[in-house]
Amino acid sequence: MSRYLALVPAAGSGSRFGAPCPKQYLQLNGKPLMWHTLATLAAVPAIERVALVISPGDEWFDSYRWDDIAKLEVHRVGGASRAESVQNGLAALAAADDDWVLVHDAARCCLTVAAVERLIATLADDPVGGLLAVPVADTVKRADAECRVSATVPREGLWLAQTPQMFRAGRLAEALAKGPVDAITDEASAIELLGLKPMLVEGEAQNFKVTWPRDLALAKALLAAQR
Repeated sequence: MSRYLALVPAAGSGSRFGAPCPKQYLQLNGKPLMWHTLATLAAVPAIERVALVISPGDEWFDSYRWDDIAKLEVHRVGGASRAESVQNGLAALAAADDDWVLVHDAARCCLTVAAVERLIATLADDPVGGLLAVPVADTVKRADAECRVSATVPREGLWLAQTPQMFRAGRLAEALAKGPVDAITDEASAIELLGLKPMLVEGEAQNFKVTWPRDLALAKALLAAQR
């Protein structure tokens, strides 16, 4: 039977956040931000292993306690890009080609077990795989070089991609190896370059990516509400 494996690339520096350490290590309700991410993935019964990919030169990981997260394994094989980190993580996982791999952003720390289980249940028999996403609810504007509206973009059919993104290990490795790095913004885009169509599975608004300092307060409130 195919296994379900989680892979969390966390080799980035979080430079946009402007913090003294990568944002995945910022304190959030008494724990590093990505502790909450990893704990949620580990709490999903179907997921057998949770693989964290960090930079070989990571100076922060060993400063914290992680032994309270079941299923966690750490691989210091992070690369210069997300795609490279996922590629290296897949190699370290040594997964069978037909195992499902759920790639999740370390900074999406408000993910719920229910959302992951919905993704798995929806895609278990899917020939391609897919990702959590939410339909665009707001009016979308395209800006010009002066930050003035150049067009209003119809939002019908538009979705905001989230993670986890779930694909067979063999196919994902093939897609990442074939696709030009600058064209791969997430795992789904790599699969699309093979001419395949990933399925969109409706996610939750709270599964947002902590990107700016102001996002931290919202994440704290959401995690407190979940508890």
